Amino acid sequence: MNQDKYVFAQLVEFLNNDKFRRLVDKYDGNRYVKHFTCWSQLLAMMFGQLSNRESLRDLIVALEAHQGKRYHLGLGREPIAKTTLASANQNRDYRIFEDFAFYMMKEACEKRATNILDIPGRKYAFDSTTIDLCLSVFEWAKFRKHKGGIKMHTLYDVEAEVPAFVHITPANIHDTKAMSVIPYERGAHYIFDRGYNDFGNLYTIDRIGAFFVVRAKTNVRIKPKTWKRRLPEGVISDVIGCFTVYKSSKDYPDELRKLIVEDPESGTRYIFLTNNLDASAELISRLYRNRWSVELFFKWIKQHLKIKRFWGTSENAVRIQIYCAIITYCLVAIVQHDMKLERSIYETLQILGISLTDKTHLRDLFDKSNFKNIKELNDSSESNLFNF
Repeated sequence: MNQDKYVFAQLVEFLNNDKFRRLVDKYDGNRYVKHFTCWSQLLAMMFGQLSNRESLRDLIVALEAHQGKRYHLGLGREPIAKTTLASANQNRDYRIFEDFAFYMMKEACEKRATNILDIPGRKYAFDSTTIDLCLSVFEWAKFRKHKGGIKMHTLYDVEAEVPAFVHITPANIHDTKAMSVIPYERGAHYIFDRGYNDFGNLYTIDRIGAFFVVRAKTNVRIKPKTWKRRLPEGVISDVIGCFTVYKSSKDYPDELRKLIVEDPESGTRYIFLTNNLDASAELISRLYRNRWSVELFFKWIKQHLKIKRFWGTSENAVRIQIYCAIITYCLVAIVQHDMKLERSIYETLQILGISLTDKTHLRDLFDKSNFKNIKELNDSSESNLFNF
């Protein structure tokens, strides 16, 4: 990697240009395009998200300030006008960026695969976040009477610390409706919060040979058949049985496990349901505790999605921005892995955000002592539940 290259240009080298070009050809993305190609559009969006630009105008001003560097940053020689980028976001097929985002997610998951929890199979957390949109501008995204938005449902690999699957819906779609589109894998573990007590979908996971851990609602009723009597500290109850309520038992007719655990710090009790009948109570609790990592991903996405009218007001434009943000996040995760950087993804993102136009080798950039004490994006949001 050339040390004379700008940091942003070094990052771009980790992207698969050939794969992206094939997707552009597939959807005819560069038809009638003379200068501002889909590749230039992607890089401009990534530059804006990494540098945390507040608006399209803010991004264009930043690019104009680096006019002499633009070509060497990989953004081409021609100036980028606000209307050019906004029009591209409005009119170019979002599936180009969606497919490339899925390619990047797959690559990041495969490269960063690990087994920290020391049990077979992948471990995924499934959750959603609502991205608020101004209803007077984004009329198609009506959510409530005076509020607009869309919802991003995300399957997050908690060990690789990257998203594995994303499904975008209107904001008024209930979380459980997205469970049926998850690409389930045999032998994997799926972790859900209380909003996903849909026993029909959970039974689907059981039937394909995968496992789930879901935080149950307090009114869940199980008829015990077997129960463990010697319980570790912090475990209140650990039983295996069947649902007693007719609808629940119809949706999930087989046995499952109900686990009640108490947080030693707050005294709060958590009820879990799982079809993993053999794992220890500590392991089930650890799986759920790792669900919090998806919240850090949502936090970064929301901080770097400046969805305003000048970026494009159509659903197509909003989807392009979301997928470009996911591509950016996965790219940094891949860079952090490939270069074996002793930094978290969040530290890496922060350092890159203030160094894109530096002419420093990436490894030297992250070895600088002045970045030693940089604060992570996640202040203290990870739960300390179930410290057995």
